[in-house]
Amino acid sequence: MLSWAEEAQRDGARLSSICKVLGLNKRTLERWRARGGGSDRRQGPRTSPANKLSAVERAQVLKAANSPEFRDKSPHQIVPLLADRGVYLASESTFYRVLREAKMLR
Repeated sequence: MLSWAEEAQRDGARLSSICKVLGLNKRTLERWRARGGGSDRRQGPRTSPANKLSAVERAQVLKAANSPEFRDKSPHQIVPLLADRGVYLASESTFYRVLREAKMLR
């Protein structure tokens, strides 16, 4: 990646534009140059979030969203209806995320 950035810079591209295309901070490229290597050492988070839904909880969200009662409703409508019954499965945004990941949104 560093060699590509250096080649683009030699061809006249600005470093800030290169970084934007690569999705990197300018300082990251500078650090890679100083270290003498250009491997991407980003690793992302080492642990999963403590509030991540379990597979069982995700299944409950999908089951609720696909139940005959809620089949024609959006998460915006489902969550308050469940809350009125004293049931909390997930937030509205989590409902949307789970449905999107399951490719169940129109």
